[in-house]
Amino acid sequence: MNALVPPRPRIALEIVHDFVCPWCYLGVRRLMRALSERTGYGYDITWRPFLLNPDMPRLGMSRFDYVVRKFGGEERARRLYAAVTHLGAAEGLDFRFDRIVHIPSSVDAHRLVGFAQRHGIAGVLVEALFVAHFAEGRNIGDLATLAAIAQEAGLDGAQAGQFLRSREGADIVHGENLRAHRLGISGVPCFVIGDRMAVSGAQEPEVFHRLLDIAAVEAFDYVRG
Repeated sequence: MNALVPPRPRIALEIVHDFVCPWCYLGVRRLMRALSERTGYGYDITWRPFLLNPDMPRLGMSRFDYVVRKFGGEERARRLYAAVTHLGAAEGLDFRFDRIVHIPSSVDAHRLVGFAQRHGIAGVLVEALFVAHFAEGRNIGDLATLAAIAQEAGLDGAQAGQFLRSREGADIVHGENLRAHRLGISGVPCFVIGDRMAVSGAQEPEVFHRLLDIAAVEAFDYVRG
């Protein structure tokens, strides 16, 4: 290493999220935009599962039943969806709630991200899962659908399907969800930056910029010693 070139700070990022949360999709997109605008840093990203609907049946439920249970009816849900659709459009996100007819359990989608992490493409898969659910209305609780999405994201579809059928990693997902609650995280998205700073919600990129800059200074000081 050239002694005259300062070391490139590496920043640890933990992203606590759920795939059925539209604010998570928006928040992750804004964070990624912020990261693309802070190219002088390196990032170590950990995707941590959160279950907004921990009691969801494994096969999920109809969107109508879910909306009644979660929001009390279609009208309240429509107002929420309209707000997030408007904000998402500014970030290039195509929310199509009209295409979602089934609300899945997200446990298997989170398991699949853990599988993708081993192959170094967890971030690619996370984006693909958000798109599949919110833009395409695909059932991301269905194992065959998840295997197809994995293949589209660059994984071996047969291996992904075998992994999903094994149920491997389900205990990790539930354990991570419990860990989040024990840490006081009651809603998502939640972003932990530099191991000590946490911010919740779909923040604007400027908020992430400030936190990343602080974390970079601390990481650089640590490297210098």
